[in-house]
Amino acid sequence: MIKARKQVASIDEYIQSFPKEIQKLLSEMRLAIRASAPEAIEKISYQIPTFYLNGNLVHFAAFKNHIGFYPTPSGISAFKDELKEYKSAKGSVQFPLDKPMPIDLIKRIVKFRVLENMQKPAIKVTKKQN
Repeated sequence: MIKARKQVASIDEYIQSFPKEIQKLLSEMRLAIRASAPEAIEKISYQIPTFYLNGNLVHFAAFKNHIGFYPTPSGISAFKDELKEYKSAKGSVQFPLDKPMPIDLIKRIVKFRVLENMQKPAIKVTKKQN
C-alpha cells in the first residue's frame, strides 16, 4: 500500500496525502460509495477509508499500481462474473491505476452490501464494565 504520510483522522486527510492523480481516483471511489450508501458513516479503520452502516460496509485504499476495494467476500462472490477481468481475492478486488474506475459496478456492489448489512440485526455498542 502507498502509505499515507502520517496517521490520518479522516477520509479527506487520507485522500489529500496522495499525488493529484491518485487523489482523483480515490475521490471517484468515495463519491460512488457515498452515492450508493448516503446513510453510511465515513471513518478511518485500519488506517484506510471505511464506510460503516450497521457494521463495516466497504473499505478502499491506494496502492502502488491499483486502488484496492474491499466489499467483503459476499460482495466479491455476488459479482464474480463482472469482476473476472480484475485481480481479486476472497474479499477484495484491485482496480488498476491506468484504467477507468468501473463506477457503475462499484455502485452496484455497494448497494448490494447495504441491503446485506441492513438485513442483519443492529450492532449494539456496549462499553466494558470493570
